[in-house]
Amino acid sequence: MEFFKTLWKNRKLVLKLGKSDFKNRFASTSLGSMWGFLQPFVFMMMYVIVFQFIFKSTGEHGEPYVVWFLPGMAMWMCLNDNIMGASGAIRAYSYLVKKVVFPIDVIPMISIVGNSIVSLFLFVIAIVVCAIWGHFVNIFEFIYVIIAAYAFIIALTRFTSAVTTLVPDFSNLLGIIMQVFLWATPVIWGISQLANHPTIASIIKCMPFAYLVTATRETIMGGDIITANHGLYTIVFWAITIFLYCWGNHVFKNRKKDFADVL
Repeated sequence: MEFFKTLWKNRKLVLKLGKSDFKNRFASTSLGSMWGFLQPFVFMMMYVIVFQFIFKSTGEHGEPYVVWFLPGMAMWMCLNDNIMGASGAIRAYSYLVKKVVFPIDVIPMISIVGNSIVSLFLFVIAIVVCAIWGHFVNIFEFIYVIIAAYAFIIALTRFTSAVTTLVPDFSNLLGIIMQVFLWATPVIWGISQLANHPTIASIIKCMPFAYLVTATRETIMGGDIITANHGLYTIVFWAITIFLYCWGNHVFKNRKKDFADVL
């Protein structure tokens, strides 16, 4: 709870630095912050063009591929960008670590706030596009999914931000791991394709990434993401998230005294 108390106490500072973090990434370009929105938008649209209009793919239940794909990809990009950004945040803000009065615990949250600006944009695009095709988001379930996603991001990055600070090479390894999870998670392909491999499908459904991507789709497709067929996986997801937070928080608290020495 100490972390959340520190975060709440410094919430205004985190929000201010997070906004500055987003703006400063593109400060030297002509279009400025527009690049932050344009790059992921084009990336997502290229997948839609290739799979829907070239490969003539559809969603798992016959819906247009764009409706099935965008919500899941928006969630994946939210997870990937926030995890990678927060994991390297302490090194990126090394000058703050050396300030004795600055709360080191909240530094990864600065990157999370900055990346969340783009994530919000991608979610809005996905919701609007799906609405055009007649699929409307369940706002209450969507809020639950967002809370679950950020709980997982914070839990995981308590560990990864500490390790990346102490071992810079871990950042490259984490990038590779996230690429593996992209293809192991039903973002581009559907879990129904594993109908003949129920054991593998069950293992994948237990992965937090798969749970969040699937849950995001369900908020628009009308499924029940908390109980019914997802009840067991909801329990597994929160069990993993709580474990990661406790473990990561332990590592972070024990090693943060070493951060200034390695930076």
